[in-house]
Amino acid sequence: MDQKIIFFDIDGTLYNHDKKLPPSTKQAIRDLQAKGHEVAIATGRAPFMFKDLREELGVKTFVSYNGQYVVFKGEPLYKNALNKEALLRLTDLAVERNHPVVFMDHEDMKANTPNHEHVTAGISSLKINYFPEHDPSYHEGRELYQSLLFCQDPEDKKYEEEFPEFDFVRWHPVSVDIVPAGGSKAKGIQKIIDQLGILPENIYAFGDGLNDVEMLKTVVNSVAMGDGHEEAKNAAKHITTNVDEHGILNGLKMVGLLN
Repeated sequence: MDQKIIFFDIDGTLYNHDKKLPPSTKQAIRDLQAKGHEVAIATGRAPFMFKDLREELGVKTFVSYNGQYVVFKGEPLYKNALNKEALLRLTDLAVERNHPVVFMDHEDMKANTPNHEHVTAGISSLKINYFPEHDPSYHEGRELYQSLLFCQDPEDKKYEEEFPEFDFVRWHPVSVDIVPAGGSKAKGIQKIIDQLGILPENIYAFGDGLNDVEMLKTVVNSVAMGDGHEEAKNAAKHITTNVDEHGILNGLKMVGLLN
């Protein structure tokens, strides 16, 4: 049987909405690996935000930062850093507008504002044992792959107009991801596919959110979670059950990867 590669988003896909890994999901991943398939992660998270999950699942290939930092079998494969000059300008404007920014590289994240309620609300929702320390100069002279801008809808629309160098993807009511323009999980996945030389029909992807839309449109065998965003469900070829209703297991059965 041809080897398949299956990319999984984390939040709302592998993890339920309490940031827990359902037992049926963990077993389904084990079963895929036992069949010789490659299991990979495609997430907006930073690598240091899901190290424990990678170790728990035995995953060494991943697309992080929505495609900007890609690792293949434990080794960095592709890096796409934010435009430094544009990020400096954006940060200055954000300070004027009282919109905090969190700077992120592949190892750490730092906030330019201490103790802001929006940063606390956004980062706390990820339920990770990590919180950005205050370092307003962390973005200077450093390769950053993503930043977080803390503002409410529609305040981010002005930044979109002012900074064509970036794409802005909302992930929380008070925060948007800042990524290089044109970057996406789909493009990060393509770097891995090019490395593997695998056929399109042997590629699968599971997701639930707005940052999964391009991935779900691009990957031939795409599955959206039943409780996912409507745009994600519209983009996918298949829709499985909710994440806490054995959504991953049922989706893998739906596409014929598990019995």
